[in-house]
Formats: sequence, structure tokens, C-alpha cells
Amino acid sequence: MVGKTKGFTLIELVIVIAIIGILAAVAIPKFISLSSNAQTAATTAVAGALSAANANNYAARSLNSSFGSAVANCTDIGTLLQGTLPTGYTITPTDVAVGATVSCTLTGPGSTTANFIATGIS
Repeated sequence: MVGKTKGFTLIELVIVIAIIGILAAVAIPKFISLSSNAQTAATTAVAGALSAANANNYAARSLNSSFGSAVANCTDIGTLLQGTLPTGYTITPTDVAVGATVSCTLTGPGSTTANFIATGIS
């Protein structure tokens, strides 16, 4: 009786390595695309939060000047968020006149950009 050898042959191992290589070659470009899509979505979400904070601040400040904060520049909106503007994000400074509405630009990770609205109030 001859004993059976257990294990994989060399050709089986080479085929498995080739299949893994092909899968990696296909998956890596898709992963890179997903990363940039996620960065764009995150920047858009932060810009939406800034717009909501601006609207909330404008309504509160219009009701009573002791509520909310004055807004004279797009960068003032960043201070309206609970906490602060997340790290990695910057707001392009733009003056906002009282009662005027201005489109401001937020720059996020990977140089992604999104716009949000700032309304000036004293």
C-alpha cells in the first residue's frame, strides 16, 4: 500500500496566484475611484451642514440679535458648526454684505470642492 501525498501541486499554486493577481489588477482601479467619490461626497456633506448652519443662524439672529453670530465673511459660517470645521477643510474667504446672499466655496480632502450659501447678518 502506497501512502497518499497531501498538498497542492505547483501548477495549482501558480494558477491560484495568477487568479489573485488578475482580481487585484481589476479591483485596485475601482477602489481608487471609490476613494475619490467618497472624498467628494464628504465635502458635499460638510457644505450642506454649513448651509444648514447658516440658515439656522440667520433665522435665530433675525429673531433676536442676542442669538446666533454675525456673518460678514464666508469663513464666519465655519464657526457656526457644533465644535468647529472638520480638519482638512478650508473655506475661501469672501465678504458678505448684510442682507446679501453669497455662494461660498469649501475645499476638502483631495482638493474636492463644494459650494454653500452664506447670508450676511449683523
